[in-house]
Amino acid sequence: MGGEVIAERYELEELVGSGGMSSVYRAHDRLLDRLVALKILHDYYSGDDEYVERFRREARAVAQLSHPNIVTVIDRGEENGRQFIVFEYVDGENLKELLEARGPLPVSDALQLSLGVARALAFAHEHGLVHRDVKPQNVLLNGDGRPKVTDFGIARSLDIEHGFTQTGTVLGTSNYIAPEQASGNRVGVHTDIYSLGVVLFELLTGEVPFSGDNFVAVAMRHINEEPADVRTIRGDVPPRVAAAVRRALAKDPADRFPSMDAFAAEIEACLAQLAASDGDDATTLVPAVPARPARPRRRSSRWPLLLALLALLAIGVIVAAVVALESGSDGSSGGPTGGSARAQTVHLSAVASYDPQGDGEEHSEALPNAVDGNASTYWTTEHYRAFQKDGVGFVVEAPGGHLTSIRLTTDTPGFRATIKAGASSGGGFATVSPDRTVDGTTTFDLRDAPGPYYLVWITQLPPGSETAHVNEVKALR
Repeated sequence: MGGEVIAERYELEELVGSGGMSSVYRAHDRLLDRLVALKILHDYYSGDDEYVERFRREARAVAQLSHPNIVTVIDRGEENGRQFIVFEYVDGENLKELLEARGPLPVSDALQLSLGVARALAFAHEHGLVHRDVKPQNVLLNGDGRPKVTDFGIARSLDIEHGFTQTGTVLGTSNYIAPEQASGNRVGVHTDIYSLGVVLFELLTGEVPFSGDNFVAVAMRHINEEPADVRTIRGDVPPRVAAAVRRALAKDPADRFPSMDAFAAEIEACLAQLAASDGDDATTLVPAVPARPARPRRRSSRWPLLLALLALLAIGVIVAAVVALESGSDGSSGGPTGGSARAQTVHLSAVASYDPQGDGEEHSEALPNAVDGNASTYWTTEHYRAFQKDGVGFVVEAPGGHLTSIRLTTDTPGFRATIKAGASSGGGFATVSPDRTVDGTTTFDLRDAPGPYYLVWITQLPPGSETAHVNEVKALR
């Protein structure tokens, strides 16, 4: 196919990569006299209107991603029924090739490369795109060694949403696949966090957490097995770095970092402490944002499990009978006049800090501490000698919204706060609670709070203090 001209402009020079969905060529842009990378969708998919429309839609969306760590989309089009996308040409190796040539990287290099990828992914997430195929082969290195992520959005639309039954759809990416993705469940930003965790694991150790003879074998290991601690493979990895990898690789998405920004902030913190050690033994570093402990997993025969389920079912029947007797002879089960449903704890994600009367952000790097389940860590305001703003705070997201209460825990009692809610994380919040003084642990009862975004809005600092801490935020609906 060398020498073929696409759209009377792009002359194909060499095939540089091929996958189950498309092939990528180095091409010469005759109009602008430059090299480009041209991706052509395979003929098999070009005849499917749904694939074609998704390909076009994703190409348009990815074209809006202008970021130094993302390969730029230049053009898209159709030639004789074949769909193509034109990218900037990155003349360098990918991360997989770097690993094969050099083996495990120095800890600082592995962190720096992962940080660039994390920033690219966080930027894409902000614009509504989830990569879903994060792997070293999709990270290119330009002349100065900067990582540039490619194949944004295309894997999401063309590979994963159509499942694993079509040949070549996700085969070859199983080493980096998240448990929920391998199970066919809903995927999102936490899926990219897991995959980047696998990439960082590989950069540090030279191997992936799970390997196997085929896609299914590897996918099942991602679902069922806990990965090794990187320090058992490479002892010079600092504990804080190992903890970050472990948290990113949590089986439950809710146990991973709440956002890619939070993962990037922790990588930055690891780099800062590594640099601060100034040649000392890096293994003295300790995790500041500990990974949530992995849930224990054990194998057992099916009979004990079946017996346990039958016992639980019997208990459930007894409890239901007791509730029915206690709710009245008419059999009512606690509606508006018969009682109330048990409150449900809601998992929160830290979304963004909020400082509309300042520089727009307020210690964003510490946001994960407010929802990490660890009361010894905290989000903090800036230092204010004179607090002259209407307020500062941060936004959390509660999937499904409609919270009934939010509880704040602090080790700087005495500040005043209120809770606001809105449909967007960027503003337009309405007050949904009274303004209260937060002393130790304080619960805010909410009214008319559909959310799903909730702003913890601090209106006054503790008397005699220049900062306020929020150690934990809990929510009920």
